[in-house]
Amino acid sequence: MVWYQQLGKIPPKRHTVFRKEDDSLFREQVMGTKGFSGIQSILYHHNPPTSFFKSALIGESNPAYEEQSALRPRHFYTDNVNKEPSDAVMGREYVLGNDDLVIGVVNPTKKMDYFYRNGEGDELLFIHHGTGKIESTFGTLYYEPGDYIVIPIGTIYRVEPNPGESKFLVVETTSWITTPKRYRNEFGQLLEHSPFCERDIKGPEELVTYAEEGEFEVRIKKGDYLHSHYFKHHPLDVIGWDGYLYPWKFNIRDFEPITGRIHQPPPVHQTFEGHNFVICSFVPRLYDYHPDAIPAPYYHSNVDSDEVLYYVEGNFMSRKGVKQESITLHPGGIPHGPHPGKVEDSIGKKETLELAVMIDTFRPLRVIKKALKLEDENYQYSWVEK
Repeated sequence: MVWYQQLGKIPPKRHTVFRKEDDSLFREQVMGTKGFSGIQSILYHHNPPTSFFKSALIGESNPAYEEQSALRPRHFYTDNVNKEPSDAVMGREYVLGNDDLVIGVVNPTKKMDYFYRNGEGDELLFIHHGTGKIESTFGTLYYEPGDYIVIPIGTIYRVEPNPGESKFLVVETTSWITTPKRYRNEFGQLLEHSPFCERDIKGPEELVTYAEEGEFEVRIKKGDYLHSHYFKHHPLDVIGWDGYLYPWKFNIRDFEPITGRIHQPPPVHQTFEGHNFVICSFVPRLYDYHPDAIPAPYYHSNVDSDEVLYYVEGNFMSRKGVKQESITLHPGGIPHGPHPGKVEDSIGKKETLELAVMIDTFRPLRVIKKALKLEDENYQYSWVEK
């Protein structure tokens, strides 16, 4: 992130002696990005973060993709995913992906009995349903519906959902996730025309330090595989940290929409960016106020991007046949736009109450084989007027 945070106890000077009450040393860890030229934080552990006593290969982590098929719009009903008891990592059902990211969903019903870190890139969890907490080496984040949670690469964490309905949209990347560059000044501060500001962004709320011993598993995703490391100390043994790298959250309902006299293009909804992708938030907003404005989006060609929409709530004004938890893919190379009748229906309307997450990728997405059972095969023909 773009500003400095501190939790717990740290020494007055980095890379200097920092002793426990028994006169032994806390173990300093510099956790940074882009070598030593990106953002970083410094953490102080009770134990060396390198001291695992056993390692194991769990298996491949990359999902299998379908064979090449016809270019067409796609629609997946993710409310039909397997709802057997699962946790927030091993229960993930992936739908789309490429070399830059994978997109999926999960219905976590139980606390992770291990810890996890993604060694490939940052992760984004969008909380559709449910409440709970995420414990990490940086502290605890409590989540609720509408929260986007950004978890930096290499962060050790576990998710504990509260009882009840629970559903996340998951984006796993091979790069970073940050705020749009055009909304930040040269010092990293969000500008006045940004649709959100630092007051809307929350870091870890409390640092809980575990000094217990036992046997603790940390699962790591790296190099297309999932691995295990076992430690004799609790991995969340950090007594304090400071810096610019840490998990954070932003609620979609704090996004302030940018509107105009005529229809605004999708970039006004942008919330995050990464390498070869952007993520946008469609939120309740007033429609365009030119007397002859057409609020529905115009037909447009995705000449250099694939467009994914995850439908959260409300009646998405340009679509038919989608519902909460639907995922649609409109691939690059062919035009797309409102369903028949939706342009006419939008004229004269004053506002929309829709809520959706959009992901645009600048390299083509592929459909994951296991997601084919969720597909609405007739969606591709839903623009043909009856």
